[in-house]
Amino acid sequence: MNARTIVGMSGGVDSSVTALLLRDAGESVAGLFMQNWADDGSGDCRADEDRRDAVAVCGRLGIPIHFRDFSAEYWRGVFEHFIAEYAAGRTPNPDVLCNREIKFAHFLEAARDLGAERIATGHYARIDRSGGRWRLLRASDAGKDQSYFLHQLGQAQLAATVFPLGGLDKRQVRDLARGAGLPTAAKKDSTGICFIGERDFREFLGRYLPARPGEIRTADGRTIGEHSGVFHFTLGQREGLGLGGVRGFAQAPWYVVGKDVAGNVLFVDQDHDSAWLMSTRTRTAPAHWVAGAAPAARFECAAQSRYRQAAEPCAVVVDGDGRLEARFARPQRAVTPGQSLVLYDGEVCLGGAVIDWTDAPAVGGNGPTGRLPG
Repeated sequence: MNARTIVGMSGGVDSSVTALLLRDAGESVAGLFMQNWADDGSGDCRADEDRRDAVAVCGRLGIPIHFRDFSAEYWRGVFEHFIAEYAAGRTPNPDVLCNREIKFAHFLEAARDLGAERIATGHYARIDRSGGRWRLLRASDAGKDQSYFLHQLGQAQLAATVFPLGGLDKRQVRDLARGAGLPTAAKKDSTGICFIGERDFREFLGRYLPARPGEIRTADGRTIGEHSGVFHFTLGQREGLGLGGVRGFAQAPWYVVGKDVAGNVLFVDQDHDSAWLMSTRTRTAPAHWVAGAAPAARFECAAQSRYRQAAEPCAVVVDGDGRLEARFARPQRAVTPGQSLVLYDGEVCLGGAVIDWTDAPAVGGNGPTGRLPG
């Protein structure tokens, strides 16, 4: 008999408890472990350890487990875009693409090939149905909410997905895992690039995108140091600049405020809320809408331009090509091309789009995000 629900087993505690909750609810369930990166032996990819843990958890729960290799799909659908964005001086978010292209496309297809009706993952988000449409909602635990990374999902994916952890917090999840004797109960949460793992990011990126050292300049053009490659830095970043005591300047942190990719120059300033980082107006690529269409051509909502950020009120205009222009009620810091602008109506995730431009001031003759027309 085929399982009705296939759980994406990552080898972590969240997917383990997802399977536990479904099994205990009487659901016909099986696990599926995805291999999505052909590990080159560098860094802390943990794929073998994760696979062993996924097998151990399914054995403990008494459910079958399947295995699929999506490495080629990950390379084409996620990683090539990831490298191209960095080469262009932007800062991509691979977790958003990974969800859209792998977890809720190839994984869902594989589950259906196994005879399942739906999939389940350990994401912290919720799904409900209202007015004949499926809605993506924030998780009950605001600190763990992952709806930002799921905003590219649509009606077909939500109709075939369950998020059993959406109403729980992390402490409850670990308590459930310990109570069930799951071997992942105390396992550290994974960080780093989606499916690639924790490693020296600069060394890893340099394998695919060779970097050239170049000048670090202040916003007014004074050279104060050397960077290892402009691709390694993003707007607002403080760490890794190697600027200790710079003669003639106060002993204060430096922050990236702009990148001239063509000239291989990194621009910095000592003000955390530097004027070079602040913007109130943002334009994006064509948006994706969870409901299938925009709420209106003009509307007000709240938006996040980064994952770890409070949603901020803004007014949104949708143009004829589906691109967004968002005007925030107050200035936003380090809104970064390549990241996602995700829109919310209260706890409901409306959708979002990749950021293209902002009205942050130009620095060094080459603005960190460019200027908007008009």
